[in-house]
Amino acid sequence: MDGEQGGMDGSKPTGPRDSPDTRHQLSLRTLISQGWLVNIITADHVSPLHEGRLRGHPSSVKILLKHGAQHGGSIQPESDLASPIHKASRRGHVECVDSLIAYGGNIDHNISHLGTPLYLACENQQIACIKKLLESGADMNQGRGQESPLHAVARTASEELACLLMDFGADTQAKNAEGKYPVELVPPESPLVQLFLEREVPLL
Repeated sequence: MDGEQGGMDGSKPTGPRDSPDTRHQLSLRTLISQGWLVNIITADHVSPLHEGRLRGHPSSVKILLKHGAQHGGSIQPESDLASPIHKASRRGHVECVDSLIAYGGNIDHNISHLGTPLYLACENQQIACIKKLLESGADMNQGRGQESPLHAVARTASEELACLLMDFGADTQAKNAEGKYPVELVPPESPLVQLFLEREVPLL
């Protein structure tokens, strides 16, 4: 530390330090050095880790994790609130997802009304996060309830994502709560139907 607090004292840093992520890092380091609790929860159920993830500050997320910030179900095991990895996956913050995984985040953490991080990434077509989750060993068939990630992708008609999931072994024969296969959720006239046919998926 050289005395520049990244805006903590009201000053305006200049040069390479004058970025939101850098200022946030400096503020965090100052607060932590003063004994600030990294797992404090606000009345809105927001932790510093959630805040760092929401603002897309991957370096700040790493600092918090390094200093013991809890994530996933470890901090509120009975909660239905979205975990940091769910929020990062939904918003496409792949660096945050990577850090959370590296620090032991539950990659298949399933929250009843949200599903898994992979499902949320698929639902929001966040391809970088989808790749990271799959490459890190996420279960490609766990979604939300009986709805698989492939069901979510079928609705978006994304050939790229459907191909990616199938390449990782997604079950094309999985049925959702309505008894429908992913191919049955593809919008009419979408080229994605042909992709399913090429993968030998029967049209019922």
